[in-house]
Amino acid sequence: MAPSLEVDRLSVSFDTDEGPLRVLDELSFTLPAGEIGCLLGSSGCGKTTALRAVAGFVRPDAGSIRIGGVEVSSRGAVLAPERRGVGVVFQDYALFPHLNVMHNVAFGLRGLPAARRQARAAAMLELVGLDEARDRWPHELSGGQQQRVALARALAPSPSLLLLDEPFSNLDPDLRETLAMELREILKQAGTTTLMVTHDQYEAFALADTVGVMEHGRIAQWDPAYRLYHHPASRSVADFVGMGVFIPGRLILGQQAAEVEVELGRLPIIHPDDRRDAIAHAGPGGALQVMLRPDDVVHDDASAIQATVTRKAFRGAQFLYTLRLPSGQALLALVPSHHDHAIGARIGIRFAADHIVSFPPD
Repeated sequence: MAPSLEVDRLSVSFDTDEGPLRVLDELSFTLPAGEIGCLLGSSGCGKTTALRAVAGFVRPDAGSIRIGGVEVSSRGAVLAPERRGVGVVFQDYALFPHLNVMHNVAFGLRGLPAARRQARAAAMLELVGLDEARDRWPHELSGGQQQRVALARALAPSPSLLLLDEPFSNLDPDLRETLAMELREILKQAGTTTLMVTHDQYEAFALADTVGVMEHGRIAQWDPAYRLYHHPASRSVADFVGMGVFIPGRLILGQQAAEVEVELGRLPIIHPDDRRDAIAHAGPGGALQVMLRPDDVVHDDASAIQATVTRKAFRGAQFLYTLRLPSGQALLALVPSHHDHAIGARIGIRFAADHIVSFPPD
């Protein structure tokens, strides 16, 4: 599928009292038509600047941006935001308080005849499930409903690209993942190419087809969520995506099998990609660092391996336990919440994972 958005070696700097500050450093990625992409990272990584550059609000120092094959930004020329065919849903939704829901959605359709404008706005409200709210005012809506109105307004002119700026930041945390999945269904039904920025990995995973983890103005890894989690390209990506701890290990290669020996015992390396990575990462004597996530460690009373509970966090269906092995090494484990162990208790554990995530020994 031909790319709808191409960002090629984009660099952006801002002047500060200490001199120029490089915010984007040769940022590059492509997003195919109809796909949903997400730039994920902590504050200051450059993700919002990247979104603003795609929208046309920021002029690049170098590099280019193409939307639908048309160059819209380069060092020499920047196409005005209103001429890019791009829709934007801002963090605060930016609804017009003096317009009702229907008129908010129809605002960007003023060039159409009244009947077509009305029909298009009604179709967008139906798409986002707010057809019955057309005569209500923005202040009468919940945060989630305001978000849907802002989305309907952005989709009404049929943009070639939709940009979402931290779209769930003003919503109740308990609703964010659910709303992200609902928003994904709406965008897929509309067939709109979409780029979102967020600092929340669960929102990114629920909404996007491809996620780019940003670090220092660049993308450290651009992959589907599954690969980011199970095949992180670096320790920093592994640390940012999901929780986990690093423990020392040693690679043991046989004629037909490979294992990693850690304090928990020998862990079989099942997947060819994991085996390839472990061989590439192994240092002298096969030394490795192995990342264990909470879902890799299973509570098992019959296991000979014992660990001490040092912390616990109740998460409804599960406890997140912080455990200490006899060596002092810390682990995390997700345990069903009916196993309510006290701080200081010793519990049996075993390792159970399909993927072995390894890195060089230091």
